Amino acid sequence: MNRLTGLTLTCLMAAGALTPRAQGVDSAALAARVKQEFQHAWAGYQEYAWGHDELKPLSRTPYDWDPGKPLLMTPVDALDTMIVMKLDGDAERVRREIVEHLDVRQDTSVSVFEITIRLLGSLLANYQLTHDQALLEKARSLGDALLPAFSTRTGMPYRFVNLKTGATRDVISNPAEIGTLILEFGTLSKLVDNPVYYDTAKRALTALYAKRSKVGLVGENINVETGEWTNPASHIGGAIDSYYEYLLKCDRLFGDSDCGAMWRSSIASVNKYAADDVKGRLWYGTVNMNTGRRTATTFGSLQAFFPAVLALGGDLRRARRLQDSAFAMWTLHGIEPEEIDYRSMRVTGAGYQLRPEIVESTYYLYHYTRDPRYLEMGRRMFEDLVKYCRTDDGYTVLRSVVTKEQGDRMHSFLLAETFKYFYLLFEPDALDFDAVVFNTEAHPLRRVR
Repeated sequence: MNRLTGLTLTCLMAAGALTPRAQGVDSAALAARVKQEFQHAWAGYQEYAWGHDELKPLSRTPYDWDPGKPLLMTPVDALDTMIVMKLDGDAERVRREIVEHLDVRQDTSVSVFEITIRLLGSLLANYQLTHDQALLEKARSLGDALLPAFSTRTGMPYRFVNLKTGATRDVISNPAEIGTLILEFGTLSKLVDNPVYYDTAKRALTALYAKRSKVGLVGENINVETGEWTNPASHIGGAIDSYYEYLLKCDRLFGDSDCGAMWRSSIASVNKYAADDVKGRLWYGTVNMNTGRRTATTFGSLQAFFPAVLALGGDLRRARRLQDSAFAMWTLHGIEPEEIDYRSMRVTGAGYQLRPEIVESTYYLYHYTRDPRYLEMGRRMFEDLVKYCRTDDGYTVLRSVVTKEQGDRMHSFLLAETFKYFYLLFEPDALDFDAVVFNTEAHPLRRVR
């Protein structure tokens, strides 16, 4: 199995923080600890959930997204993290498991978005890392299985498609699920020399952009058959978030000037209407897509990706300020909640889902600034994650960051993203930042000439 050599990361996100002890951070020791905790989580999955999608660490039982029809979500998501961490034995076992047992054409209805960013993104990234042709063939087969979802008048995909029959469902979708496909579909097109995947994903992306309001914003829900908006709430959080990310990354990965122009137009509108200065802190709230009028002052763990995007787009000033706000949300109760009202700093969504976004932003800001306070910020967040979410057999979500009551699920993105970004923050030379672009599940995609 080929090693990861000379690979580079076109990562993005950004952040800022406070820290008196930053100069004393032992990055090498922290990187080693992150690697150990990744191995602890992986060992729990192997022991109690091998062959399934995810682990429920408290009950020590497996969890499949579609019962009885696993897609090996955790192994597929974790593979390139293992390669980055040079866990060669684990990586080789997982590669063989994927090649021999991942069935991408089974009779199961899947989220086009989730399967694209997790499975398709991983298969492509790991093909580029290992040059295993079998991974590329599975990616091609999966891409073909997903194409029926785009059979709408607008070109925007249905939310769900059956991998075997091509049957589709859920006509009401959102910008994130429509607009977060082009990195993976585009890379597949380049690698197999077939433009259909790129063209299909770009048609969906441009169709969505064409539906933006007069003030340049998109809403939260849209009917993919009629193109009519069904929810005018506009923000940078879940259901919209990675749409903006992929406009910028499409330009960076493929040199697509259309995407670059759409990004510049969109970020100008977002900064004009969604950005909110409150008591000296920068936040991004919710507004009406048609008028720009503010309708909510909530911000959460999913919005914490945005400093990275701002930094990747060259706006370090806003990126630093927003990261400071996101970190203030983290320190409110010792670990970040799903959502707060940033005007009152009151928790409105108390859970913690092991999310990576704020870590991702910390990593990107450290890359762009080399400011050691981001290392200290990362150290603090890693220690909190271990303190509150570690179990005897892995890591688990929190039902409440206030009470610290644990739930019972270890999402695959913990291994794909959260641990990977912690590791790269403390061991940045593990990947060359400039040769790849991360998809929104942290799978590093290399430019294909």
